[in-house]
Amino acid sequence: MLRAIIEQEQEKIEENNIRQWIYSKRKPVIRGIRSKRKKDRLKEKRQGDFCLKQDKKFYWKLFLETFQLSAFTFGGGYVIISLMKKKFVDKLHWIDEREILDFTAIAQSSPGAIAVNAAVLLGYRLSGIPGALVAILGTVLPPFILLSIISVGYSAFIGNTIVKNVLRGMQAGVCAVIIDVVITMGRTILKEHHWIVPAILMAGSFIAAALFHVNPVYVILICGLVGCLSVKKETGKGDGNHDLS
Repeated sequence: MLRAIIEQEQEKIEENNIRQWIYSKRKPVIRGIRSKRKKDRLKEKRQGDFCLKQDKKFYWKLFLETFQLSAFTFGGGYVIISLMKKKFVDKLHWIDEREILDFTAIAQSSPGAIAVNAAVLLGYRLSGIPGALVAILGTVLPPFILLSIISVGYSAFIGNTIVKNVLRGMQAGVCAVIIDVVITMGRTILKEHHWIVPAILMAGSFIAAALFHVNPVYVILICGLVGCLSVKKETGKGDGNHDLS
């Protein structure tokens, strides 16, 4: 009887040893599979959000696109906003219309040139700080090169009749592009569910700036304040509905 009990205990010990050996062999494999799955999920998330992409081809393409836009943009920052929309929203689909509207608002209300500010926001959205640096370089380099060349013969260049006529024609084209930006972005805002407040702000801002010559800084600050208050009001309503439910 005692011998049978001892044999059963030995069999249990042997079975436990076998199970531990099998588990020790499977554990590195399981860890490797889990680690690979985790890396794949992070990779898919980063690629889906264009977040921290470490692809040299991507950075090179971002540099070329921003360089091209900056090199052929005449008439101020609002023109490059229109070209950025056509390039990065309509063609490449890197960002959406809502984001380009947010970029425009932030770039306009921040110190500095609109084109550079928008490039910083775009690059940072796509690939963090490295993307922002690449976008800045691509945006700043063309005017730096062009102005360096023009400064050598500025007197002869500015007094040339052909150059004056070319610039006058560019002004008409720039005006058309800016009107296109206003219509396109205004239509996007009016498509939203809560469009009444933005429509009033747009009309009021236009009247204040065009007819009463109010400083644009005051217009931007007032619109930002009204936007904050409207968002806070909607958030309060949402919290109230949540409490009732």
